[in-house]
Amino acid sequence: MTTGLYLYCVGEGDKVESLGLKGIRGTEVFVVGGSGLLAAVQQIDPSFSADDAKLVTEWILTHQAVVDSVWEKFDTIVPFGFGTVIVPKDGKTAEENLKEWLDREKDNLNEKMGRLRGKAEYGVQISWNPEIVAPRVTKHDSQITEIKASLQSKSGGTAYLLKQKLEELLRKRLETAADVYFKEFFQRLKGCVENIRVEKVRKEEPPRQMLMNLSCLMAKGESSMLGKELEKIGQVDGFFVRFTGPWPPYSFA
Repeated sequence: MTTGLYLYCVGEGDKVESLGLKGIRGTEVFVVGGSGLLAAVQQIDPSFSADDAKLVTEWILTHQAVVDSVWEKFDTIVPFGFGTVIVPKDGKTAEENLKEWLDREKDNLNEKMGRLRGKAEYGVQISWNPEIVAPRVTKHDSQITEIKASLQSKSGGTAYLLKQKLEELLRKRLETAADVYFKEFFQRLKGCVENIRVEKVRKEEPPRQMLMNLSCLMAKGESSMLGKELEKIGQVDGFFVRFTGPWPPYSFA
């Protein structure tokens, strides 16, 4: 079987050492060195795949665990996403191609490691419950107040139309409020980190909705300022905060 190399991450150094790690399918993870760089890899079939979603999830978790462990050993790394495989090509083995790639990309990789040295990634998700926040948003809204007052004296088709109008107006008010809260929170958090990326929000169990999903880069172990700001946000009724990390800086590599 033709053997490829599954790439986990690249770090700095010339010394090739044993990592003592097991990767996907329990295969040994080892180091390939070249151009002052060290790549953490394992042997794998270049066409490896699985139709079993549970198995793929297990592989992704293994990938993350290996990168986390190598990060602790090398301190500064450029992590690669799940599924990066170096293949034999043009009459050369996967290892030969990997070493050539390290040589070609050494300036780019070194520049990235310079930016990431001593840094870690933290995840921030802020969610809200619109049902809890809505009364505060609409408390002084004259249009909504008028419609609610009219509903008390209407019935039948007129009441139905007024309810529809009220629901649509409330939806728009909450959309505006979500945008305002997003901008406010983003500015508050931006001042606590070195770099920040806005990620796609994830679906949550109703009535809770994710308002923002952020990847934050900062000095490893210096997240107290960000944590305190998130604690303040989490104390506001109707808002919920999830703060994770430190992680290898995937989003900034």
